[in-house]
Amino acid sequence: MATLSPTPIPPAELDPLRDLIAQAMLRDQHSLRRQFRQLQQRLKKDQPAEQSYLRLLERADASAKLQAERESLRPRIAVPEDLPIALHTEEIQAQLQSHQVLVVAGETGSGKTTQLPKLCWEAGFGRRARIACTQPRRVAATSIARQVAKELETEIGNLVGYRIRFAEKTSPRTLIQFMTDGMLLAETQHDRFLNAYDAIIVDEAHERSLNVDFLLGYLQQLLPKRPDLRVIITSASIDTRRFSEAFGNAPVVEVSGRAHPVEVQWQPLDPRAEEAGERTVADVVVETVREILDTTWDGDILVFLPGEQEIRETTERLSGGGGKREFEILPLFGRLTAAEQNRVFRESSRRKVVVATNIAETSLTIPGIRYVVDS
Repeated sequence: MATLSPTPIPPAELDPLRDLIAQAMLRDQHSLRRQFRQLQQRLKKDQPAEQSYLRLLERADASAKLQAERESLRPRIAVPEDLPIALHTEEIQAQLQSHQVLVVAGETGSGKTTQLPKLCWEAGFGRRARIACTQPRRVAATSIARQVAKELETEIGNLVGYRIRFAEKTSPRTLIQFMTDGMLLAETQHDRFLNAYDAIIVDEAHERSLNVDFLLGYLQQLLPKRPDLRVIITSASIDTRRFSEAFGNAPVVEVSGRAHPVEVQWQPLDPRAEEAGERTVADVVVETVREILDTTWDGDILVFLPGEQEIRETTERLSGGGGKREFEILPLFGRLTAAEQNRVFRESSRRKVVVATNIAETSLTIPGIRYVVDS
């Protein structure tokens, strides 16, 4: 019985395949090109290659269609005019076009965390790869992702998503991904060139954790190999010169913050009473919170305490009653689950008392806070 020989692939058909691979998502191009070279080798040796060709064509076509779909997305980008960063949008976009690295110095409330990913999209990034924005803490990554998704009028996990330890909400359509700096650093183990991203924002770099330092060092070595990659480093400190110098005197954009009138009242703790165990920090905090609740009618309260043990003690005592009005007590510290942490951002018919570590000090804004009790 005669056997059918495989249908030869004309060399002319390889050119459209090569062009299709060039239109694929950035993260897929490396493996697609490797398979393309293997296909060429098989053809040179007159080995059967039809199945390899069809599989490669299918993968390249799917990736190119995804890239085309992302290109067609038109999220409504608008920077609130009351944010200080709104005055620097054109400057930031111009610097992104002409420099690989940009340092943005902005105080809390300037809008840099929520608006910079949107400005990256407007500058042309996020089509062939995602825009990544790293945060030092999980609660910041998830809460900011929800805020940006709300501003872009999309569901979380669609155009805007997040990726933290043990939790991820993303899709193939995700343009902007918020994540902890540790998660991005971990990705370098299987994606050495970080091809999943064409713009990376390292937010709150002034905190200088080990993860941030390792990540900045890795990006410094990666940039010459990825001329298409853009990196934005943000810092709330005024010493941005070191970040700029570390990346070849990268340009610095300074964004001012927003000032609000603040009245400070001191509630002294008698050292002798504390030493005698008669009066603790928790005592003063509980008394102060109850006084605020009993003498004011609106505005939520944010309490800063040193650690989880003090938070548990304070919330337990506040739950014991003694106040004249109804309120909701919400602890906030790193070991809580993402769902438990995100409770502080939900609207409530009752006044909220958020009892937190310094997790709430940077990177995120809890709406409705009017009083801060700082231990």
